[in-house]
Amino acid sequence: MPFQLAYFKSRNMSNVLHHFLDKHSVDVIHTQHLRMSQYTSDLSNQRRILDLPDAYSLYWQRRNEVDRPWWNQLFDSLESKRVIEAEKVVFDYDLNLVCSVEDRDHLLQIHPGSRVELLRNGVDLETFTFDDHDYSRCETLLFTGNMDYAPNVDAVTYFVENMFPELVSKHPNIKLVIAGQRPVKQVLDLASDHVVITGFVEDISEMYSRADIVIAPLRFGAGTQNKVLEALAMGVPVVCTDIGFKGLEITSGEGVFHANNDAEFIEHVSNLIGSEELRAATGQKGLELAKTKFSWDGISNDLARHFKSVSRD
Repeated sequence: MPFQLAYFKSRNMSNVLHHFLDKHSVDVIHTQHLRMSQYTSDLSNQRRILDLPDAYSLYWQRRNEVDRPWWNQLFDSLESKRVIEAEKVVFDYDLNLVCSVEDRDHLLQIHPGSRVELLRNGVDLETFTFDDHDYSRCETLLFTGNMDYAPNVDAVTYFVENMFPELVSKHPNIKLVIAGQRPVKQVLDLASDHVVITGFVEDISEMYSRADIVIAPLRFGAGTQNKVLEALAMGVPVVCTDIGFKGLEITSGEGVFHANNDAEFIEHVSNLIGSEELRAATGQKGLELAKTKFSWDGISNDLARHFKSVSRD
């Protein structure tokens, strides 16, 4: 069993669920994440959806491909094999959902014959609201996320050590703000005259309103990134790697610039720093995308359609 599933194993949870099902009639059971599948995969008398929402095996595959200490790579290799095996649970469900085409195609490739469909990730347009963003300034790069989460820790550490020095040499007045709860020591050690670590932020939307460019230099992960969608909703231009981009199904420059390598990442950030017009045009394109493609209103209708597709008449 993968550690991720073992960590969430609970006899009490199983008892509570079965007690509930004994007392109630349900149309569809919606199970969220592979870790929770251990409680519903054997309920063959119920109609069930497994909402992954990312291909967890893709996450571990990418994590295993990143150059890290040998003990990390050994663990990642073992866990990756366990996850692929555990992921075969998709065949037990009437329908499986993922949030990006990239994740869907990956699952269909390694688990051919499974039923996997798309339910996009979205953004709350009431919480992350565009309010006449000031594109005239450009001094703050922003990275957001839980700062004890391995992909985020790796991303900011790699960016600060391998890309940020060149950007500072070209643009001496810029600073990087790393905003997110539970920063580990590896993140705290990045603090400097040009790098600010905030820790927990009460209202993360305020951080986006103060930011000029949002960066997402992730090297491993899956699905779509909330930090990218939130920036789009607030009209802030984004630069990101494959991990934050491919699942969006958009063209580079439509709110987000896609970088294939460090040099491209630095170039896109530098170009945005140097042009108010480019920042404004990119941010406005992203805002339109957030409203038309990533609004929860439309996505909730898709989820209702999926429920109806598996429920009994």
